[in-house]
This record gives sequence, structure tokens and C-alpha cells, in this order.
Amino acid sequence: MLGKLAFRNVRRSARDYLVYFLTMTFVTALMFAFNSLIFTRDIEEMFQAAGLMMALVGLATFFIVLIVAWLINYMVRFMLEKRSREFGIYLLIGMKKKEIARLYQRENVLLGIGAFFIGMVFGVLLQQVIMTILYSMIRMKYDLHMEFNRDCILMTAACYGGCYLLALFRSKRRFKRMNIRDLMEAQKKNEEVRESHEQRKRWLLPASVLFLGLFGAFIFLGKIQNGGHVLFFLVGIVLVIYLFYIGLSSWLVCYVRRRGNAVYRGQNLFLLRQFASKLKTMSFTMGTLTSLFTVAFLGCTVAMMFSDYQNKLLETKFPFDVQIYSDDIEEDFKDELDVIEDEAKVLDVLPYYIYANVPEEFLGESVNIQEDLTESQEKADVSKERMERANQVNVWLSTHLKIFGDTYQNEDKSPNLKKIEKDSRDGSFYCRYDTYMRLSDYNHLRSMLGYKRVSLKEQEYLIHIKERIHSEVESMKDDITVEGDEGELRFAGYYTEPFSQDGHNGGDYVIVVPDSAVSSLTPYYAELAVDIEGEAPVGLGKKLDALVEPKDWEESEEINMSEDGEEDEDTDFAGHKGMGGNSCCGSDTIIVMSVSNMVRDNLIPEMKYILSTVIFPCFYIGLVFLCVALTVLSVHQLSDSAKYKFRYSVLKKLGMNKREISMVILKQLVGYYLCPVLLACVIGGSLSVFMSGKFIFYTGIHSAVIYYFGLTFLLFFGIYGLYFITTYISFRRNVEIVP
Repeated sequence: MLGKLAFRNVRRSARDYLVYFLTMTFVTALMFAFNSLIFTRDIEEMFQAAGLMMALVGLATFFIVLIVAWLINYMVRFMLEKRSREFGIYLLIGMKKKEIARLYQRENVLLGIGAFFIGMVFGVLLQQVIMTILYSMIRMKYDLHMEFNRDCILMTAACYGGCYLLALFRSKRRFKRMNIRDLMEAQKKNEEVRESHEQRKRWLLPASVLFLGLFGAFIFLGKIQNGGHVLFFLVGIVLVIYLFYIGLSSWLVCYVRRRGNAVYRGQNLFLLRQFASKLKTMSFTMGTLTSLFTVAFLGCTVAMMFSDYQNKLLETKFPFDVQIYSDDIEEDFKDELDVIEDEAKVLDVLPYYIYANVPEEFLGESVNIQEDLTESQEKADVSKERMERANQVNVWLSTHLKIFGDTYQNEDKSPNLKKIEKDSRDGSFYCRYDTYMRLSDYNHLRSMLGYKRVSLKEQEYLIHIKERIHSEVESMKDDITVEGDEGELRFAGYYTEPFSQDGHNGGDYVIVVPDSAVSSLTPYYAELAVDIEGEAPVGLGKKLDALVEPKDWEESEEINMSEDGEEDEDTDFAGHKGMGGNSCCGSDTIIVMSVSNMVRDNLIPEMKYILSTVIFPCFYIGLVFLCVALTVLSVHQLSDSAKYKFRYSVLKKLGMNKREISMVILKQLVGYYLCPVLLACVIGGSLSVFMSGKFIFYTGIHSAVIYYFGLTFLLFFGIYGLYFITTYISFRRNVEIVP
């Protein structure tokens, strides 16, 4: 009996809660499709970063489960309040509380099971779409096939079922505390609008707007510098959002009371009173929905940023087919070439040196300027001058690039040489010394990449530098001195094509000098560039890595210690056969990959997979949060349509035709729908523009700061439009306005 009644009630209420049912179906499909990324065996075996995908998708699922649990609990409680009078009548005719609670739970279980199984069907289809996108990103072929992983199904069912069980358990406890009177009056309590101290609370609106402006200034002026500031900012934003809606509802009530100029224009009185009462009863819900919209905007904006980087800049990071680094200047790369020739057809090979402007007598020994000062002041002055000239470009970049700020400057804005030297020894940003290359090697490398050859006169030099920082180094040529065998060289220009400058051909830059000027320089480290036919075979990079033997750095490095046992910050040390201390990756920060053995066709798929571990979870969170928020908006309006039916019938009796009533409905829904979204756009848009500006600055990608939020906005309002149109059509049908 209860089963039949539960099934009948589900069918009867399906029209009112269709949006909720469809959303739960969509959430199930998303959950299954994205959880399948955790259990993809082929990718786990291919990429070492597979664990990162598992961790981030799992973390995203955790937050999504919390939000879905909130949605289910909210909807179960909301439906209970809407049907409270029906349940009160059941009590009056003799049904027990346990039977009513069991009936209500069966209805929700039927609704949940239906959404789950339909969602799993669509989830399998969505899984194929996501897998196709992922495999195409990492340059792997994916054959469409239906895959039902037991662990994935169990994980999805556990997350979904856990949310429902928690919500139903709480509803059962609520039934136990309610009596006939509570059930009969529950719906009326939800409709009550309590107005108190509205004159005071209306000032929360301008105050919240003011605080939003202050928080915006707080971000764009760079005041967020540690975790405490971040926590303060997030808590402040959340509080301001909730205060905004309390202030807005009170402001509207006061505006209607004092009969403002717009109150009696057209149907404004009806709309304002409707909107004010809705905000009054839903101020907390509106604040929550705005928070969800904001998180959704930010999540998808982050996904858009990394996706854009993947499409525009990633391949420029690895311009050569194969490039190998060695700090041993006597390295002949014979073993590496044997492996490459066994795996692929070699078209061109170039072993070459990166040079440093360091005296040859400094090779293989430790030089301490402080000791030189005690031995011979004249010798120490010469040594100090040579050492300063050896890293003048590194010092200039460390003290002039915006990315470093004043990190490497003293209080008087002079370079903090000790800190620069210490960080360069630790392998941070730049090599220990400025990096040079001879012109013949440079032109050979350019021909490998399809660039035009360049020419230099005997007394000229050029600088090849990353395009990202090119606009900041225009004045550097006037502050540095590059010398050849016959005196100072003249600057001949900057070149900015992709040139593998994340630790191989220098970090950020390399100075190119005529071959005749190299005699005054010292080989710093060795490089090998190889051009092969077609794509490199999978696993070539791992085979090259296997050739590298672990080095005993305790034997190969000489480190002078001060009297107190600490490392002397004035110590300059050299490696075993090369110069040592030349590990660098340039000034890139957000996305950095610096490896000794670079195989382009192996590294690009791996990097794309790593980026996808950020892109997919962010999209996942954004879509689910958006759908959850829109579901709450839609269900509230559709469930209140019976109440609005009477109000619109009164308007019809007052002389309004169907077209005018349809316009009033449209205005009512637009105002109701746009209220939480517009505030979320202001907050999320500001944060997105700030993040986009930082991302563009640190990566050097060519995109407008509004680009990522603009794409997110279009995507979201596409989904938003579907929900709105569905709600508008259903609302009109419920109040019988359709002709």
C-alpha cells in the first residue's frame, strides 16, 4: 500500500521537481565520468603523475559530495515543508508518524534511484567524451568502448547514496519532533515575512558595497601576502555576501514603505513586493547561492587559464626534438646518441658548449674573495672585478624584472649580491654565471628550428631572450658590458623565438658572440641537440634517463666553511669537470619544467596530462556548483507557482491581458535569477581578472585579462539560459498563462 502511494506521489510531484531530478541525473553522470579518470589503467602505467590526477579528482569529489549533500538535504527539507499540510492530513486520518516518515523516505529513495540509474547511462556516454578529450590532449589514440569499472561504480554509488542517506536520516528526526499542528502550519511559517529594524538594517547594503570595494582594493594593491591574509579575505567576503542580501531586502522594504518614485510605475509595486518578500525569506539561501556561483566562476576560470596555456605556449617550451644537458664539459654524448639512433632516424646532431666569462684558472678550484683580500689586495681586486663581470646579466635581471620585485635589492635599491650568489648556487632561477654561446652553434640551432640565420660583425653581440620578459629589458644593453678578445662588443639586438631557455640554452637568456670572441670564455656545460625524423618513440626519454648515473656531490663539490661551521656566503665553488652550480630554470614560476634529457614528443604529453589534472577537476567543480545553485533557484519558483497562480489571476481580473502577465512573469524571474548571479559576477569577475593578470604576467601568454572570465561567462550563461527557459515555460504552464 505504502509502495503504491509513494510511487503515485513521485509521479504527481515529478512536474514540480523535474529540474531537481534532471540535476541529480546530471550530477550522477558527471560524478561517474570524472571518477573514471581515477581508475584509468593505461594512463596509470604511462605517466608517473597519474597519482596526481587521482588525488585532485578525489579532492574535487569530496567538495562536490559536500555540496550535493547540502542540495539533497535542502530539497528534502523544502519538499517536506511544501507537503507538510498533506502529511498533517495523513495524521488526522489515522496514519502513524513512522508510516508517514517511511512513505516520505520511499518517495525520495525512488526519486534518487531513478536519477542514479538514468545518470549512470548518461555517465557512460559522458565518460567516452571526457576520455576522448583527455587522450587527444596527451596525443594518444582512444578507441570508443563501454567500460564499467567496478571500483568506479562503487565509488559513485557510495558518494551518491551517502548524501541521500544523510538527508533522509535528518528528515526522519524532523518527523519525530513534529505534530499535527506543526505540519499544518509549517508552510505558513515558510511564507511569513518578519519585518523588524528595517531602517537600521538597510544600511547594511551600502556598507556591504563599501566593504566589497575595500576587498577589491585589498587584492589589486597586493596586500594578500600570507595565509592569514587569505583567510581574512575569504571570511570577509562570505560575511559581506550574506550582509548584502539582508541589507538589500531591508532597503526594498523601506523603499516601498516610503513610496519611492518607481513604486507606482507599471507593475513595479507588485514586482518589488514579491522580490522583497522572497529576499526576506531566502536571504541566507541567496548568500549561499552567490557563494556557489562565485566558486563555480573561479573554478572554470582557472581551468580556462591552464587550457589556454596548454594550447598556446606548451609546445614552445620544447622546440628541439631531443636536447640533453651535461655539466661535464668532456662529455661526448656517445651513449645517448647510440640510444637515439637505435630508436629513431637522426637527421641532424649538434654537440656544443654554453660558455661563461670566468677566468680559466678558476676552473676546478674554489675561489674565496675574502681569502684573496688577506693575501693580496691587488689580486683580490682583479678577482672581484672578474667575478662581478661574470654574472652582470644575472644581477641586472634579478634586480630589474617585475617578477622579483625588491627580493634581491638592499634598502638603498642596490643589488644584494650575497643573496643573488647564494640563490644561484642553490639552483634558483639563473645559473651561477652569465651564459654565452658562439654564433656558429647559434645559427646551427636556428636552422634546426627553421629560423633564419643571423650575422654578427666581429665587434658585435646579440641576446636571445624569452619573449615574456623582452619588454622589460630594453635598457639592459646600456648597463652591461660584453667584451671580446679585442675589447668591448657592441649590442646588435634581441631575438625572442622559442629557444629552450629553461636551463638548457641558459635560463631566460643567452648572450651570442662571434666565434672569435669565444677564446676569452670558458666552457660552462655541454649540450646536445638532435633533430629526428617524425615523432620520437614512446619511452625514449626514460631510456636516456637510465643512462645517467647518480653523482656523489660530496666528492665533486668543494665547499668552504666558515670558522663557525656554516657555509660561507662569499664562497665560490666549482664542479668536478665543469663549472658546477649551473642548475637553473629561468624566471618562470607557475608552470616550470626543467629536465636534463628533453624529448619533445615524450614531455609534451606528460605536461599536458599534468595540466589536465588541474583543468578537469576545476571544470568538474564549476559545473556541479553551477547546476546545484540553479536547481535551488528553479525549484523555489516552480514550487511556489500555485501561490502565484492566485496572484496572477487577480491581475487578470484587474484588466491585464495574457501578454502583459507573461511580461510580469518574465520580469519577476529575471530579477530573481539575476540577483545572486550579478553579485557573483562582480566578485568572481574581479577575482578572475586579478588571477588572469597574474597568470598572464608570470607565464607570458598573449591573452587579454578579461578573456578567461569572458569564456567562463559565456559557458555559464549558456547553462543558465537553459535552466531559465525551462523554469519560465514551466512557471507559465503552472499558472495557466499559456494561450
